[in-house]
Amino acid sequence: MVLYDYTKSIRLTKRQKAEIIFHYQVDNINSNLSNQYLCNMYKNTLLYAIQAGAAQLQHYFNGSFTISNKEGINNLVTEADHASEKAIIEAIQNNFPDHFILSEETGEIKSNSEYKWIIDPIDGTVNFANGIPLCCVSIGLEKEGEMIMGAVYNPFMNELFFAQKGMGAYLNEKKISVSRKTTVIESCLVTGFPYTYLETPNGPLEIFQKLVKQGVPVRRLGSAAIDLCWVAAGRFDGFYEHKLQPWDTAAGFLMVEEAGGKITDFNGDYYSPYQPHLLATNGIIHDELLAYVKGEK
Repeated sequence: MVLYDYTKSIRLTKRQKAEIIFHYQVDNINSNLSNQYLCNMYKNTLLYAIQAGAAQLQHYFNGSFTISNKEGINNLVTEADHASEKAIIEAIQNNFPDHFILSEETGEIKSNSEYKWIIDPIDGTVNFANGIPLCCVSIGLEKEGEMIMGAVYNPFMNELFFAQKGMGAYLNEKKISVSRKTTVIESCLVTGFPYTYLETPNGPLEIFQKLVKQGVPVRRLGSAAIDLCWVAAGRFDGFYEHKLQPWDTAAGFLMVEEAGGKITDFNGDYYSPYQPHLLATNGIIHDELLAYVKGEK
């Protein structure tokens, strides 16, 4: 519209107008190519970083490594967590040294960049430490507060989930979508429990008990990132958890949205990975499951 108004308000020959339009189109093409190039760089860096981290998981799995505790006796951090995190951060900083990084073990590497990489070097550390191959690397890329890209990789199952804002969600390059279950009673759900139990009304055990008493199968895998990806892939119909961190959900929540699902907080409002409560579903059962979570059922 700006170009149209401009050429209409000034006396120009047809040739002059054609030249303006041509240069405008060339500029647009160049801009689009530049954006596509950057987008490919982000994706390639993301995939390289997640594979670098996963290589450390495979190296240490079922081997000897040091284990220590964080908050709560079973909130573990291992030598493999640190090795994975180091490999991931190096891979990102090789291409984007000025980007902001938020990672579970290191914390914040601050910058003024509009881009932020949110990293969980091992999601499911307790599983990993006990030789249970339900664990993964999770990395999300945020631009100006909006998640634009994410990947979750479980190398032990050879499952690489990837999502890009507006472009869908994929498992090993095959597009995925959420389930079509229509009621909670026929659904298969998944949840998680915090390492330090929350004594709150309608807390984790209360919701779990209500659902199980109704005969609803509720699983606990021990990795929120995998839980979210499996909702995105239609394996689970819903997931809820009370006490999550940004690195637990940054990639996974984008996966669910791009697969056609719905994510909110426990009030049914907009979800941000910087808040602890999350409800993710196929969208169809969302309001019904939300009623259980809010204590209305």
